[in-house]
Amino acid sequence: MEFAITAFEADDSCIYWLESMPQTVLVISLGAILGANLRFLIGQLSVKFFHSNLPYGTIFINVTGSFILAFFLAWTAGLVLADPRWRLFVAVGFCGGYTTYSGYAYETFALFEQGKWLFAALNIFVTNALCIAAAFAGYALARAV
Repeated sequence: MEFAITAFEADDSCIYWLESMPQTVLVISLGAILGANLRFLIGQLSVKFFHSNLPYGTIFINVTGSFILAFFLAWTAGLVLADPRWRLFVAVGFCGGYTTYSGYAYETFALFEQGKWLFAALNIFVTNALCIAAAFAGYALARAV
């Protein structure tokens, strides 16, 4: 989630972050704990209520995670005054534990918004192609071992 850290370091908060590393790690960790546990709960509930080959839980998590991340980063980018630790708690911790797809979606959106259409399309293609290839490779390696 480079954008969340970059946005956090864009002001003088970087010095504060270095001085309070244990507190920063704790803030991120608490967000990640909440996000990961919510992901697990939603995944379990979706399996219980939706008997299908389609991974409804994962789709729901990726869509809601993308919405939460984009909403929160846009909201705290100028509409409200928020402690920089909230950005780390929600963007890096919660959304990072809830879904990494949210970061990918927001970064791709940011490229589109900046007019970098080619890079956005390249990000979509490369990320999907490499992740699917990595999944095949991981599966093949696990079967070979």
